[in-house]
Parts: sequence; structure tokens; C-alpha cells
Amino acid sequence: MIFLAQVREGIGAHRLAFETSATMQFTGVVHDSRQAVPGSLFVALRGESADGHQFIPDAVRRGATGVIAEREPGAGWLPAGESSRLAYLIVPDALRALQDLAHYWRRRHAIRVIAVTGSVGKTTTREMIAAVLSRRFQVLRSEANLNTETGLPLTLLKLEAIHQRAVLEMGMYGPGEIAALCRIAEPDTGVVTNVGPTHLERLGSLERIAEAKGELPRSLSSAGWAVLNGDDPRVRDMPTPARRLLFGLGEDCEVRADELESLGLAGICFRLHLGERSISVSSALMGRHQVYACLAAAAVGMVEGMSPEDIAMGLASPPPALRLRVVPGPNGSHLIDDTYNAAPVSVHAALDLLSDLPGRRVAVLGDMLELGPYEESAHREVGRWAAAVLDRLVVVGERARLIGEEARASGMASVQFAATKDEVELEFGPVDWVLIKGSRGMKMEDLVARWQQPEEGGRRQ
Repeated sequence: MIFLAQVREGIGAHRLAFETSATMQFTGVVHDSRQAVPGSLFVALRGESADGHQFIPDAVRRGATGVIAEREPGAGWLPAGESSRLAYLIVPDALRALQDLAHYWRRRHAIRVIAVTGSVGKTTTREMIAAVLSRRFQVLRSEANLNTETGLPLTLLKLEAIHQRAVLEMGMYGPGEIAALCRIAEPDTGVVTNVGPTHLERLGSLERIAEAKGELPRSLSSAGWAVLNGDDPRVRDMPTPARRLLFGLGEDCEVRADELESLGLAGICFRLHLGERSISVSSALMGRHQVYACLAAAAVGMVEGMSPEDIAMGLASPPPALRLRVVPGPNGSHLIDDTYNAAPVSVHAALDLLSDLPGRRVAVLGDMLELGPYEESAHREVGRWAAAVLDRLVVVGERARLIGEEARASGMASVQFAATKDEVELEFGPVDWVLIKGSRGMKMEDLVARWQQPEEGGRRQ
């Protein structure tokens, strides 16, 4: 619950369109009218494709009792006599008001904030940190993809007195965005997973991506902690006023792993070293690359004073429903649905997972987008690795054709080229493991929907 008086204090310059009771309170804050429920505070944001002001009547019909907007209420949609029941706050900038309110609300709570960024692996790392911290603390974490200039404030506004830690994901499309999120959230600990060519088309170079991701450790105070991937040179050297803690496989990392073994779909196991102490860990996360999410979570647990035993138990907790899933395919085959997005690092990791599985290994790979000047070299690198681990490769799209060409040049005979998803045809066998992956714009999930079979008992996963 947040009171109207607190909202007015938090958003800065504003005026009320109607006389409203100062004791009014709101059950939550939304910026999508479809999510409004009785007692909601609706923030009318201007977007590229839609203007939230046109959805104010819908939000109020659904029960919203508060509105933050940049325009006057207008006429005709609010029944006579109802204005006193609606707090309608007019502000110069609705997005800035939302962000200022979130910052105000964060400062009203005695909570430690852990922020996570990086080119790939943010969501998995966030979830594993939350799993570890939940062994000891009441944790609020970002949901879905709420990692933007609007999503992060909405997460912070869910803070309640019960919460002791918040784990927030920070995404970005350009310079300055992570710094802006840090001004809102004031993180105590910042975690950087890696730097890769995601968004390279917009930023132009890996150095500029590192600079943008490095806004998180640079925004920390001297009392904070920068938890950095020590195996990624662009991350380990990020400047920060905070104390540094490196995680990775390297001997010089304070939190590291060795004796790493992939168990295929059963997960991974490894020996975890926390300073001078070590402990055996098993995680249900699939793929050797997931050890980095585990190590980052262990490092945060170490910063928070947790015991190795509690950290190991947190890492062993069943992982949440993350983006990679295995579903039944035709003729007893298995589909590895990793279609959420694709970058060179994540495709390489998915192929690594596939290499640990028995049977015939097949990959259907679509274009990797937004790679800028690295586009050709990145696709060809994936092609070389695909040739080393696959029995069959199908590539979809103009850019992915480079993957297929390089795989064939590397000695792989079974390569199929398709300009669109509609051209893809596969014969499935009972020992086949079929990876489907590509950038969001390729909509590779359409192939999963085409091939996925009902589970036993008629249920679908």
C-alpha cells in the first residue's frame, strides 16, 4: 500500500485535477490499463506505439483510483460525482514522475539492493542470486523482463516492509541508461556477468558496450561491492569506487569453481571455492556455461555473510521456469527450445549443452541480429563450432547462411539452408535432440509450436 500523500511527496512538481481525500491509498502501481485492479495507481506513459493517456478511462473502469498524467482529464468519460474518488495528478513528465516515485519508495525501505547487468545471462543470474539469498532473507526480485526505465521502477514500487533484499535486473539499449537505473535503485552490490556483442549494431564496438555495462560498478559507493566476472577481461577491469569481488574459473578469482562436470539435462556439478573454504555443489541449471550464474550468486551470498552450506543449498534449489526448456518432438525426439534470443556467446553455450547429450544432435539456427561490424565473423565462428559438435545443421535467414557456409567449409556434410522458417523440413528420430535458437526478430518459437507434441496424458509442457 502507498498513500496519496506519499505519492505526492515522491513525484515532485504536480497538481491535483480534483479535490481528493488525503487519506487515499493505492494497492499498487501499473502502466498498463489491462493490469489495473481496484485501488491501482495508473501511470499514463507516452510510448512509441501507443499513448497511455488514451487508456486512462479503461484503467479507471477496471478500478484504478489514481492517475498520474501529463494532460488534463478531458470530459465525458468520468461520471458526474465520481471525481472526488479519483486522485488525478498532473505532472510535466509521467515517466520521470514514475522514476522519482520509485526512488522515493526505495529510500523509505531499509533494504539492500543487488543489481545485475551484462550482455547475456542476466535473468538466470538474477534468479540464482534470489534463490541463494532466499535461504536467509525475504527477497523481492525483478519479474519477467522488467529491467528497463519503466520496468525497474515498477518492481521497486512493490517493496513492502517485509522485504530485506531486492535483486534487480538492469538492461540497456544505449549509453547512460544503466547509470539512470542506478540513480533510481541506488544498488549496494552490482553484478556484471559478461560483455559480448549484444546491441553492437547500436553501440558500434565491444569497448562501448563495456563502457555502458560498466556504468553499474561505477555507480556504486565505496561501501558497496562490485561482483565481477574475473574470466572476462572487459569486466574484471571495470573501474569502481566499491570493493571488488571476482568470480570465475581462474585461480585468481575469490569465488571460483573447479571439477566442473555437465550432467546434460540433469544439470551441472562442481567444487565451489569461497575464499579459503570449499564445498561440493549440484545445480539443475543445464550447460557448463551456467556455472557463471552459480558463481555470481555464490559471490553475492558471500558478500551478504551467508555460510557456504546455505549458499550451496540455494544453488541446489530447483531453478525457476527460465527461458530454455525441453519439450517432446515428433517420433520420440526432444526439442530444446532456446528461442528467446540469440547472441554468439549464448549460441555457443547452447551448442555446448547439446554436445553433452547422447544421440543425434541437430540444431536449427536463425539469424543473430544487431551485431554490427562483427556480424560476419560472429556467424562464421558459430558455424565452426557447430561443425565440431553437430550431426545436422539447419540455418534460417540471410545472416545465418554464413553459419552454414562456415560449417560446411569446416567439414560438416549435413547442412540445410532455408531463407525462411516455412522452408525448414526435418525428419525426426527417437534419438534426436533438436536445438532451436535465433534472435527475437526471427520468431524461431514458431518452429517449436509446429513440431511440439503433446506430452503423455495429453498435457503440453
